[in-house]
Amino acid sequence: MEQFHAIRRLPPYVFAEVNRQKAEARAAGRDVIDLGMGNPDLPTPDFIVEKLADVARDPKTHRYSASKGIAGLRKAQARYYQRRFDVSLDPETEVIVTLGSKEGFANLASAITAPGDIILAPNPSYPIHAFGFIMAGGSMRALPSAPTEAVFKEAEKAIRYSVPKPIAMVINYPSNPTAEVAGLDFYKEAVAFAKKHEIILISDLAYAEIYFGDTPPPSVLEVPGAMDVAIEFTSMSKTFSMPGWRIGFAVGNPRLVAALARVKSYLDYGAFTPIQVAAVAALDNSEAVAAEVREVYAKRLDVLVESFANAGWSIPRPAASMFAWAPVPEPFVEDSLGFAKHLLAEADVALAPGVGFGERGEGFVRIALVENEQRIRQAAKGIGRSLRRNAA
Repeated sequence: MEQFHAIRRLPPYVFAEVNRQKAEARAAGRDVIDLGMGNPDLPTPDFIVEKLADVARDPKTHRYSASKGIAGLRKAQARYYQRRFDVSLDPETEVIVTLGSKEGFANLASAITAPGDIILAPNPSYPIHAFGFIMAGGSMRALPSAPTEAVFKEAEKAIRYSVPKPIAMVINYPSNPTAEVAGLDFYKEAVAFAKKHEIILISDLAYAEIYFGDTPPPSVLEVPGAMDVAIEFTSMSKTFSMPGWRIGFAVGNPRLVAALARVKSYLDYGAFTPIQVAAVAALDNSEAVAAEVREVYAKRLDVLVESFANAGWSIPRPAASMFAWAPVPEPFVEDSLGFAKHLLAEADVALAPGVGFGERGEGFVRIALVENEQRIRQAAKGIGRSLRRNAA
């Protein structure tokens, strides 16, 4: 039977091969150390869970919620942006709650994309940045992932030679998967570029609170005038160790927020109200929770860099995010999928092949800091043995 149109537009899911091999290894009783999927292993802080349980005992909270999020949670997100970025948001028109940033991103793509529309997005990047638009009928033009002048040179070229002209540009810093961080100067240029060419700027800021230096990553909305052209997505999954709770946000330009709200009103009734109330408690304590999470990931990163170096594989130290983006060692330099499958078979370690984030990700793997320090050291030993066997 012929595949449906939307399915035909999606390529084979690269990560499916690794996931299948991982499942087979575990079914055979092998202890696989999974550093591939960015699935936080830290427990959600107790006070957040307790708030959820307390509110869930009230039968009135068991009814349908609101697709754009309860007012209290939208106000909490506005307070967070004011404290963290000194950005003022109207909770009624400039904030919407999403079922995780991935759902929000895909539904925004559906809201703003007509068949044949062109979108600019980094490559490599998180798959939804491209495939949210592809599923909505759009086409992609790739931009460099590093926040340099090359982004705007490539974007300018795409605008000049694309028919029709691109409607939007995606930016993602701290980047998933490359962990690169953009400064305010880059965002100023991005806003100016979007205004000059009358395109939408879509920022993914999911990893803003996981950074390893003294300077927190900024928001594009800190740029004067950004609200005219930009919408920004954040998530509670990583900062608050709440991945399964599925709470995220889109904030920014009121027209774009309204478009997303209109689409969502047809598709969902919002997250379970007790989850949203618990999310208010989390956001209002964001500084303390984020500091604890950063400390855990920083320690894991130290162990990763040191132990992998001892194993014979030098891992570039990321400035932010919960990932390291590492060049594939010899003899697999041009085959990230082959290297990931090899490590699963030989070392019982799962990594994410870079090609799964776009063709420009070939030659790299993404390593997630989602196992404790002991397990990271164990992974390094297995990888070291595998690398020595292949070098012999």
